[in-house]
Amino acid sequence: MSARLLEVRDLSVTYGQVAALTRANLDMNAGSIVTVIGPNGAGKTTLLAAIMGALPPGGAARGTARFSGADLANTPVEQRVALGITLVPEKRELFGEMTVEDNLLLGAFQRYRSGRRDHAQTMQEVYALFPRLQERHAQLAGTLSGGERQMLAIGRALMARPTLLMLDEPSLGLAPLIVREIFHIIVELRRRGVSVLLVEQNARAALQIADHAYVLETGEVVLDGLAAELAHDPRVIESYLGLGQSR
Repeated sequence: MSARLLEVRDLSVTYGQVAALTRANLDMNAGSIVTVIGPNGAGKTTLLAAIMGALPPGGAARGTARFSGADLANTPVEQRVALGITLVPEKRELFGEMTVEDNLLLGAFQRYRSGRRDHAQTMQEVYALFPRLQERHAQLAGTLSGGERQMLAIGRALMARPTLLMLDEPSLGLAPLIVREIFHIIVELRRRGVSVLLVEQNARAALQIADHAYVLETGEVVLDGLAAELAHDPRVIESYLGLGQSR
């Protein structure tokens, strides 16, 4: 039985009087892929931001999140990165005027600052995972294709050598061939021991690779279970896996 990596209990997030997330519960074992699916505005991004401790201004969170048994309350983002949590946001947030390699190096900053000088080795591991990034190491990030930018965003997060990698809509705006490549890499990361919490509108693709899945609607978890079982649940099929449904 795998050890429990992440426990979220009764997590609620409000922006003023608006509830973005209501008493959400989520469990994640080490070495697993867990996906959170749901429509736009369901609170999926808010869930990841709250776990990362990176809610936008005005956001207030209640409830608990524990990572490897440690309560994350009052833990700043930098310390969560040091604990082994990284987030690739939906907008990727790369530095377009910096090279691919310099963007990657920024991902290792926290480790470097804490005295760990393994960034050169980690970069080679990232390049082995994403050969195109190595080919374009001196290219400005702003000139990359959408798929390459997503690879760079994931690669930068991996430079922190995370235990938990959180991905917010990694397939958004990408061609189907690139989406398959990204999802193949997510599976490879699990094989290498990185746990992945995946927020994704492409429910079909997410359920194919995930171990466990949660369905979030209007800020509340309405379903959860083994991904393979939810993929055959009539409610999930009707809402997210309908014929021709790309989301």
